[in-house]
Amino acid sequence: MTLGALQGAAAATELQVSTWAGPNHGVNTIVWPTWGSWVEEATEGRVTVNVIHDLGPPDAQMELVADGVADATWLFHGLMPGRFELTKLPELPSFEDFSSEDASVAYWRAHNEYLAEAGEHRSVEVIGVGVHGPGALYLNESIDSLNDLDGKRVRIGGGIMADISNALELTGVALPPASTYEAATQGVIDGAMLTLEGLKSFRLAEVLPYTVQMPGGFYRGSFSLVINPDTWASLSKEDRAAIEEVSGERLSRLFGYMMDVVDERGIEFAEEQGNTFIELPAEEVERFQQMAADLPGQWESEASKRDVDGEAARAFFLEQLEAVGDEEGLSADDVVDQST
Repeated sequence: MTLGALQGAAAATELQVSTWAGPNHGVNTIVWPTWGSWVEEATEGRVTVNVIHDLGPPDAQMELVADGVADATWLFHGLMPGRFELTKLPELPSFEDFSSEDASVAYWRAHNEYLAEAGEHRSVEVIGVGVHGPGALYLNESIDSLNDLDGKRVRIGGGIMADISNALELTGVALPPASTYEAATQGVIDGAMLTLEGLKSFRLAEVLPYTVQMPGGFYRGSFSLVINPDTWASLSKEDRAAIEEVSGERLSRLFGYMMDVVDERGIEFAEEQGNTFIELPAEEVERFQQMAADLPGQWESEASKRDVDGEAARAFFLEQLEAVGDEEGLSADDVVDQST
C-alpha cells in the first residue's frame, strides 16, 4: 500500500521503499536501515520504512515510484540513457582521488544550485543524490596498454561509462550490474566497467581476476534517491519537515559514506581471491587523459541545451568538493550497518 491510500489516517505511515540490488549490497545493509532509523526517530515513530526487493529491474525504478507502485527508491542514472544528461556532472574523470562521501555532498549542493530546475527528475521528488567510487575495468586476462583493449566486449551501464567505452574503442555491452557475473561466466563479455565494491557485491572478483585502475577512476557514477510526490504531499507538514532534516545533504552524505565503505570491502575480497591489480604506465594514463579531455566541454554543451550554465555548475561542484573535504564526515558510530 502506498501512502496515498493512508493520507489522513491516524495510524503510523510506512514508506514502501523499492530496492534493486541484492540484499547484501551496501545500499540495503547501510543506507536504507540507517535512513529508516533516522526517519523513525525524527518523526517520533509516525513514519517508518519498509524495504521491498525485486519489484522491478533497475531501469524501471523511476516509473515504479512515479506510478505509485512504491513510495521511494534509488536510481542509477546511466541505466536510463536519454533521460539524464546533467547527472553526468560528477561522473566525469577527474584523475584526482576524493571520497564518495565528499563527492556526494558536493553533488547535492550542485544539484540544488544548478541542476534541479532543469527538471530531469520530473514526476518524482529528489530526497538525496550520490556518487560512487572510482570506476575500474575488470578483465578476464591481463593487459599492458590501452591498445590491448581494442574490440574487447565489456559490460557498461550507460552515462559517462558509455562515452569512456567509445573513447577506448571497446565493444560496450549494456547490462545491469547483477547480470555481469553470469555474462562473464558464459563468455558473453571479456570484462566489465564497475565500481570497486562490485568485486564483492556482484562477485566480479570470482570471474574477472584482473582489475585495471586509473588515478581517480576511469569514471564515477551518479545516483539519486527519490520519493513519490503524492506520498510526500500526503505526509503532515511536521513529518515532511522532520524527514527533510534527515534527507537531502545528510542522506547524500550517507550514500557516499556507504560507497567508500563497500569499495574497501570489495578490494579486500578481491585480494583474498588472489586478484591482480594493474596500474598502467604513466604514458598510458596520459593517453587516457587525452582521450577524456573533451568530455567536460561536451557535458557543458549539453547542459546549455537545458538552460543550465554548465561551466559555472562544474566550477561550483569542484569548489564544493574541496570545501566538503574540510568538513566532519560520518563514522561507523553514526550508521546502522547490518552487514557487520
